[in-house]
Amino acid sequence: MKFLQYISLLSCKSLVNLPSSIVKLQHLRVLSLRDTGISSIPKDFHGLTNLRILYGFPAHMDGDWCSIEELGPLCQLTDLGISGLENVSSSSFAKKARIGDKVRLSHLFLECTSRIEHDGQLVKDEEGIPEEQQQQIEEVFNELQPPSGLEDLNISGYFGQRLPRWMMSTTVMPLGSLRILMMDDLACCTELPNGLCQLPCLELLQIVRAPAIKRVGPEFLQPNHHCHNHSQVGVSFPRLSKLNFDGLVEWEEWEWELQVKAMPILEKLKLEKCKLRRVPAGLAFHARALKILAIYDVKHLSSLENFTSVVHLIVFRNADLERISNLPKLQKLVIVMCPKMKVLEGVPALQKLSLGDYDIETVPRYLQDVTPRQLLLDCSLPLLTSIAAGKTSREWDKFKHIQQVKAYAGDEGVQRKWYVLYTGHPFRFETNISRSAILQARHKRKRLAYRTTCTIEDEWPVGRRASTDKRQPLCLRFRCNAYRYLIRWLRRECPHCNEADRIAPSSDQWTEAAVYPACGRIRRHSRQQL
Repeated sequence: MKFLQYISLLSCKSLVNLPSSIVKLQHLRVLSLRDTGISSIPKDFHGLTNLRILYGFPAHMDGDWCSIEELGPLCQLTDLGISGLENVSSSSFAKKARIGDKVRLSHLFLECTSRIEHDGQLVKDEEGIPEEQQQQIEEVFNELQPPSGLEDLNISGYFGQRLPRWMMSTTVMPLGSLRILMMDDLACCTELPNGLCQLPCLELLQIVRAPAIKRVGPEFLQPNHHCHNHSQVGVSFPRLSKLNFDGLVEWEEWEWELQVKAMPILEKLKLEKCKLRRVPAGLAFHARALKILAIYDVKHLSSLENFTSVVHLIVFRNADLERISNLPKLQKLVIVMCPKMKVLEGVPALQKLSLGDYDIETVPRYLQDVTPRQLLLDCSLPLLTSIAAGKTSREWDKFKHIQQVKAYAGDEGVQRKWYVLYTGHPFRFETNISRSAILQARHKRKRLAYRTTCTIEDEWPVGRRASTDKRQPLCLRFRCNAYRYLIRWLRRECPHCNEADRIAPSSDQWTEAAVYPACGRIRRHSRQQL
C-alpha cells in the first residue's frame, strides 16, 4: 500500500473520516474526496508532497489550527478543489495555503456552502447574511489569489458583496493565462468584476445564480469607461467565445455603448432566468461572430433584432417576446412557449423552424411570412386534429407553402402519440387521426363560433355611434335575434362567421363600407322573418 498513487472516494457519502495513516502514502499523486461525508483531515497531511490532483479538500478549524494550512507545502499540485471555505475564521490561515506559489496549478475550485435555492433566491430561513460574514469571506478569498499560470477557475457559493480584488482591474493582471471562469451561487454579489474584460486568454465565462445583480454597467466591458477617447482603449474580452448568464433573477439592465468594442469572436451566448428588458445594441453590433443565441425564461424581453451573424436561435418560455426580425443568416429557429409571439420577419435563410406550445389554439399566422424548408410542431391534440383535416382545415393556408411539415401531439402520457406528416413536392399527407375525430372536431368548432369572440386582431367592426370599448364581432352583435331564424343566411353574409368556418378569406372584408350594408340587410331580413 505504501506505493499507492491513486485514491478516489467519490460519492462515498457515508465515509466521514480519513485514517491518519494516509499521511504515510508518500507516493500518492491523486486523491478525490468529492461528495463524501469527510469534513476533516489529519494534521500531518502536508507530508503528501507528491500530490498532483486533490479534489474535495475540506476546510475546517480545530482551535488555532486550520486545515488549509496543510496545503502550503504541496507545491506539485496541478488540480485543487477546496470546499467549506466559510469555515476559515481568518485570512491569515488562507494566506498560509500559499495558493499563489503553486506555479504548476492549472485548475482551481473554491467552494463555500451554497446559500441559494434552485429558484435562484436565498434559502428561506436566511434573513440575510451578516456584513461581518460577508467581509470575512472577502478577506479569505483575497488571500487565495491563484498563480498567473492558472487556466481554469471555478468559484461556488461565494457570499461576499464584492468579488476578490485579484479579479478587479489592475495594472498587472494576475490571471493572464485564465481560459475558463465559472462562478455560481453568488448570494450577495451586487456587481460583476471589472477586470475580466482585460483577460487576454479568457474563452468561457459562466455566471449562474447571482440574485443580487440588477445591472451590468459599462465597467463590465471597460473598466475606464469614463475615458472619452475610446479609440485608445483595446478590445474587451478579445478571446471570449462562450458566455452564459443563468439565474440572475433580478437582472434588468445591460449597458453596452456602440462605440465600445468587445467580444469580437463570441460564438455562443445564453441568457436564462432574468428580467432583462432588451438586449443591448452593442452586442448585436460588435459580436459579429455570434452563431448560437439561446434565450430562456427572460421576462419583459419583447424583441430580438439585428443579429446579422446568428445561424441558430432558441427562444424558450419568454412570456413577453413578440418580435424576431432581421436575422439574415438564421437557419434554425426554435420557439417554445412564447404566447405573445406575433412577428417573424427578415429571416430569408431559415431552413428549419421548430414550434412547441400545447396551449395555442391555432397555428401562428407569422408562419405565412416565412419560408422554412422544414416545420416541426408540437401542439395540443385539438389543434393537431384541426390540422389533420388537410386542405379543408382552417390552418391549411398557414403551412401549405412549407416543403416538409411534421406535427405531433401527446395523449395519455405518451409523447407524440398522434401525428400529421405533410410534404409539398411531391404531395404527401399522412395522419393517424381518424376521419371521424376530424369531423367531430370541425362540428364542435362551428357550434362554438357563435360563443367566442374573434381572436384575429383588427377584425372588430365598430358601430357609427358605438364607443371603441364596446367593439365586438358582427355575429355576436346580432346573434340573439338572428341565430334561431337566419343561421344559414348569416353564415353566408357575415364575414366573421365565414372566417370561423374558413369559407371566405379574409380580413380585408372588415371595412366600414362592407359592414354597414350587411347590418342593414340583417335588420331588414330579420323583420321579414319575424
